[in-house]
Amino acid sequence: MASLEWSDCPAVESVPGRLSGAWVFRDTRMPVSAVFQNLEAGATVDEIAEWFDLSKEQIIAVLAFAARSVEAPAR
Repeated sequence: MASLEWSDCPAVESVPGRLSGAWVFRDTRMPVSAVFQNLEAGATVDEIAEWFDLSKEQIIAVLAFAARSVEAPAR
């Protein structure tokens, strides 16, 4: 599976020097990958939002972007 082009998602950013340039939620140090890891471990969106001080809307925006990206035809 090809990797997602996170630069097209307005809810995230990659800042050189912040967490080695990993994709994080905008204006945070929270890696996007942590959401997927926690979901895989059985956590809910509400739990993740509470644990990591994110809004439910931020998490849903990332999940929706990932879902659209997986459904999109290859370029």
